[in-house]
This record gives sequence, C-alpha cells and structure tokens, in this order.
Amino acid sequence: MPSRRADLNSATWRKSSYSNSDGGQCIEVSDGFPGVVPVRDSKQPEGPALVFGASAWSAFVSDVR
Repeated sequence: MPSRRADLNSATWRKSSYSNSDGGQCIEVSDGFPGVVPVRDSKQPEGPALVFGASAWSAFVSDVR
C-alpha cells in the first residue's frame, strides 16, 4: 500500500487571518496540497503538522465561523 503522507518539506505556510501580533495561540496552514490541508502551531513551526482532509477542514472552518 503506498504512503498517504504529504511531503511538507516544500510547504509555504500562512498564518491564520485571526492571528494577532501579541504571539497568542495561532495556527498556520499550507495551500497547494490536493485533497488535504496541513496545519501547524505557529509558535512551534519545527514541530509536527496535522493533515486534514480538505472536506473535513472546510466543515471545521464553516462551523467555527
């Protein structure tokens, strides 16, 4: 069975538009990965990233709005 892991080495990350400049709890997401949305903690960019299915991420964002 082939690996389903996304190679995030070339990911370009962007901070949530709800982030502020005081260094609070922020997330970053990366676009350009078909079918998935990688998410990481902006305070620990070298740490692990979570990878969500695009439809699950879209539902999450819709629900928190």
